[in-house]
Amino acid sequence: MSHRPDGIPGRELSDAALVREVRQLHRTRHATFLEGSEDAFETHTRRMMELEREYLRRFPDAVSPDPRRTRAGRRRAAGLPA
Repeated sequence: MSHRPDGIPGRELSDAALVREVRQLHRTRHATFLEGSEDAFETHTRRMMELEREYLRRFPDAVSPDPRRTRAGRRRAAGLPA
């Protein structure tokens, strides 16, 4: 088994593993920001960005905002000009 200090590349993760890894990164973000070293925070950021990009590539519809949560969408819903 090869050593992968940066983890398994996002493209090689199964869908379930990718979702699990993204959730774990989001759970640990605040603690890493407040309590981690600069290197730990940079590593966390790189990994988070890699996996979030992969998530967006695989699940583009899962991250589309509800139109009612945008200013333009709320204006349209209220009958106002966007």
